[in-house]
Amino acid sequence: MQNRSSITVGLLLGSLAMLAADMEQSETIQKTYTLSGAAPRKVFVDNVIGSIHVTGYAGDEIRLVAHKRLRADSQQAAERAQREVKLDIRQEDNTVSFYVDGPFRCRDGGVHMDRRPGYEVKYDFDLQVPRDAAIDLRTINDGQITVDNVAGDYDLNNINGGIEMNDASGSGKVYALNGRVRVTFRENPRGASSFGSLNGEVRVSFQPDLNADVRFKTFNGGVYTDYPVAYLPAPAAAVEHQGSRYVYKSNEWSAVRVGHGGPELSFDAFNGNIRILSRGQ
Repeated sequence: MQNRSSITVGLLLGSLAMLAADMEQSETIQKTYTLSGAAPRKVFVDNVIGSIHVTGYAGDEIRLVAHKRLRADSQQAAERAQREVKLDIRQEDNTVSFYVDGPFRCRDGGVHMDRRPGYEVKYDFDLQVPRDAAIDLRTINDGQITVDNVAGDYDLNNINGGIEMNDASGSGKVYALNGRVRVTFRENPRGASSFGSLNGEVRVSFQPDLNADVRFKTFNGGVYTDYPVAYLPAPAAAVEHQGSRYVYKSNEWSAVRVGHGGPELSFDAFNGNIRILSRGQ
């Protein structure tokens, strides 16, 4: 397998922003990775600050354009940011990962954000990937996740921003903690899938011939659908023993069947509406 990498870096030192003693540096990173035709093929992006845009196409390369922006309180802070924050890129067979690393990473895999680091480093990713590639994308602050024309399975997570998928064909999980979720399917999911947000609307559009078992719950919102449904029996309440008492707890989910039933599709919106729509209407 051949691997071709080309890096184009434009370091705009001449355009440092010196307003209020702040500094800004910009850099563009371009790389290309060739994958074999053998499945599975996977792309993993673990960002912290910034957006992720992925587009599927009919090819065997992963094409990256990453825009890096560094803002710092001083020259010393900018130099520290250059040393401490790195984009780690690795390829293992048909899996390519892009990992933003820095002192904000915890040993357990979590992230802690220092309120006074003296700098901020933002990466905005733009990727072209083979259309059948599986994708695992995550970011935390100041960015959206957008996916177009990808047929592989997916795992998408955004903390403080929304997620939009267009012309999807695979199965997986989409969750935006503080943002809306919007997904449209070119082909209906063939496996279990989930869509959710704590503080945002969840709007998912399927093909008209949807056959699925649908679970949903929302606390401050409604559930709307274009499809006729048949209600399914509620699952039995979980039982807990507290001394001599039995405590029954409902899981608060409702369940309906669309068409003849099929893969389980879950929708969860705590502070927002859930819309399960047909693209034919």
